[in-house]
Amino acid sequence: MSNETEKSIPRKIVLCILAILLVMSVVFGVYVNNYYHVDASADAALQSDALVMVTEQDGNWIFAPHEPVAGLIFYPGGKVENTAYAPLLQDLAADGVLCVLVKMPCNLAVLDMNAADGIAEKFPQIDSWYIGGHSLGGAMAASYAAKHSDELDGLVLLAAYSTADLTDSGLRVYTTYGSEDGVLNREKYAANRGNLPQDTVETVISGGCHAGFGSYGPQQGDGVPTISAEEQQQQTADAVAAWIKQKP
Repeated sequence: MSNETEKSIPRKIVLCILAILLVMSVVFGVYVNNYYHVDASADAALQSDALVMVTEQDGNWIFAPHEPVAGLIFYPGGKVENTAYAPLLQDLAADGVLCVLVKMPCNLAVLDMNAADGIAEKFPQIDSWYIGGHSLGGAMAASYAAKHSDELDGLVLLAAYSTADLTDSGLRVYTTYGSEDGVLNREKYAANRGNLPQDTVETVISGGCHAGFGSYGPQQGDGVPTISAEEQQQQTADAVAAWIKQKP
């Protein structure tokens, strides 16, 4: 083998690696840019009203009632624009819970599971904190809660399950999903149910679907809801707020 041939082999390997990285970058770019956009109907929820002050801080949205009883850090579902959850969280804030809607890189909570770090410290007036999320966001919130159980009071799962063992975490847990949900993997949901504390509160929203927790239109593979997204969000907000206020 000539010296020129020997020199060309490493060069070919480098070019192959660069080509593979380029293809992977293009595929990833296409994947993350194909996401669910917020409906225009959610715009009103990003405006303050008589009950809730709405502000934006570093991409996160804050929904603050006048006298909050607790705080909730919320992780959006995978590939869903975070502001799609503004109506849900404004409803929850109107019920007395300060909500922080987190903005995730590329709309994927899996890319920043620790996005909740430091948020509670910005609101020293609140001494009771929960974390929650929808779908993939809920799963990542559960993983975060497992590692920060001493800093939180509880976890809220919307069409999501925990792969982390929370049975001895001391956390309160509320989990719910829609009866018509066609996206949630029911087998995995049932298989991971044992990771939650025995006193977990579990409800099913009659007529609700997977996408109904947010305002981003129909989701591929979802079932057909028999209630509106607005009704599903209001039911969810009222139930979660009532559960939070039942804290012993």
